[in-house]
Amino acid sequence: MMSGPLLRRGLQLAALALLLQGCASTRQPPAGRAYRFGHDTFAYANELVWVYGWDADGQWRGTPRTPKPDYSHRCFVVAKSAKQFFAHAEFDPELPIADDLTYRRLVGEVLNSDPSSTATPSDRIRIPGYPSLRAFSVAQEDLLKAQSGGPWRSYFQRGHWRMIFPFSRQSQANTAEAWLQAIPEHRPAVAHVLTFPSLRINHAVLVFGVREEPERIVFLVYDPNTPDRPVELIFDRATRTFHFPTTAYFPGGKVNVYEVYRGLLY
Repeated sequence: MMSGPLLRRGLQLAALALLLQGCASTRQPPAGRAYRFGHDTFAYANELVWVYGWDADGQWRGTPRTPKPDYSHRCFVVAKSAKQFFAHAEFDPELPIADDLTYRRLVGEVLNSDPSSTATPSDRIRIPGYPSLRAFSVAQEDLLKAQSGGPWRSYFQRGHWRMIFPFSRQSQANTAEAWLQAIPEHRPAVAHVLTFPSLRINHAVLVFGVREEPERIVFLVYDPNTPDRPVELIFDRATRTFHFPTTAYFPGGKVNVYEVYRGLLY
């Protein structure tokens, strides 16, 4: 039997190995094509429950939206689903439009696929009758929303435990560098964007594009709350800090980010 110090050391090493396993991903060949905003995004939005803005005292505040939205608290659901459709589905407009039962089965297969992997062309789930996810989500909005799941899938995403621990500047730089390599290989990443403990933002986006500049890296993201245009997530090289822009729900500023739906722990 191990002595006390040796046992503690062994447990520490085992925990480290498990953490590294969760952070690592199997290297795969590049996907067949680049992610295209407006083609690989949903037409509908994750709706806001609150209306935000600056008050007379210069404070960023929210008031309940009236009427209450029908589809909200699903940013993680939408971002993950968009990645799964990109990685595992193929739309074929040359085939005839199918019935609801067929689409329900096909959508279920896509949403049960592994979001951390990419299907080969021969293994992709073929969606007949539509040229893109955008067009499919216009015609089959109710079915997609129902199949994707409720808000609890956002509340209980398995990687939420990570937000309570500090984010070092080196960890943020490592995330930026990992995406700088993955995105050109057509591997979009679902990112948890947050400020903790304030939770002024606690959101999921899909990182799909990147542009390098001398002092910063500009990541293009699909924001489930803003389906009409891409949003820029900026990484400042000097401070090794991510910045999220001003939106209808966030006043803009420094954030921490990490990738989810990519391993055992996240």
